Amino acid sequence: MLIREYTENDLTKMIKIWNTVVDEGNAFPQEEVLDQSSGELFFGSQNYCGVAEDNGVIVGLYILHPNNVGRCGHICNASYAVNKACRGKHIGEQLVKDSLLNAKRLGFKVIQFNAVVESNIHARHLYERLGFTQLGTIPKGFRLKNGHYENICPYYRGL
Repeated sequence: MLIREYTENDLTKMIKIWNTVVDEGNAFPQEEVLDQSSGELFFGSQNYCGVAEDNGVIVGLYILHPNNVGRCGHICNASYAVNKACRGKHIGEQLVKDSLLNAKRLGFKVIQFNAVVESNIHARHLYERLGFTQLGTIPKGFRLKNGHYENICPYYRGL
């Protein structure tokens, strides 16, 4: 498994993986899927995009960008997506670890996740195992695809 910066050749597979997570409606706040044009703009606007490549196939990705501006611009945010067929193989863990290295390399001091859905126990356990701290709980902070509201749990970690 190789984690590397994305190239334009990766975009079609990245968009497909990203859109699967958006369509599932239980992890990302976005509701609109990306097409080729909006995907190029979206991924191109990030401070960094990493992809997980396994035997020449893109199996996951992450985006990294500031969480805020100005006096809070040293805090970054990241999102992770793994091909549905490849979940459970610790690809997400490798993506998170790589994002921590790149966030620090880019000069960020803190990484914060704003909207980790409470029932996303695999992500929550991973973040806690990697030293993230839960900031609290926001009741009914995430609207699932089925219209049900679920709590979100913000997390952070120093870099």
